Amino acid sequence: MKIHLGTDHAGYEFKESLKKHLKDNGYEVVDHGAHEYDALDDYPAFCIAVAQGVVADRAEGLDSLGVVIGGSGNGEQMAANKVKGARCALSWNPEISRLAREHNDAWLVSVGARQHSEEEAISIVDAFISTPFSNDDRHVRRIGIMSEFETTGRV
Repeated sequence: MKIHLGTDHAGYEFKESLKKHLKDNGYEVVDHGAHEYDALDDYPAFCIAVAQGVVADRAEGLDSLGVVIGGSGNGEQMAANKVKGARCALSWNPEISRLAREHNDAWLVSVGARQHSEEEAISIVDAFISTPFSNDDRHVRRIGIMSEFETTGRV
């Protein structure tokens, strides 16, 4: 599985630790930046690139997920969700990560690096990437409603 990563300065250290953790566990990692610590960088470009990578991979039938990281995870989630077709969930514990995958087929998770210890944040990501979508009819229907709105502007 391919995992796309992106962060600004607030999550830079965690992204580097997470990247090693994921590679050590056999994942292919695509790092969209930041590639160095810069206290004045801006998260939207990094998070949008992650979402674009995941959406493009999924369109090609590839097994791909994304992780966007910031201080709180709020803005990062918003930026990722601006990409058509992206579904990014802000997660603050492993259970929310599992539900985002099982019920919402989220393709990206947003984590606030300043809100968790490194161990907690890794457990949030691990829960996300190890949980499959349930394919339950009610969840498929609800995702379809959102996708239809994204395409047509109608519910």
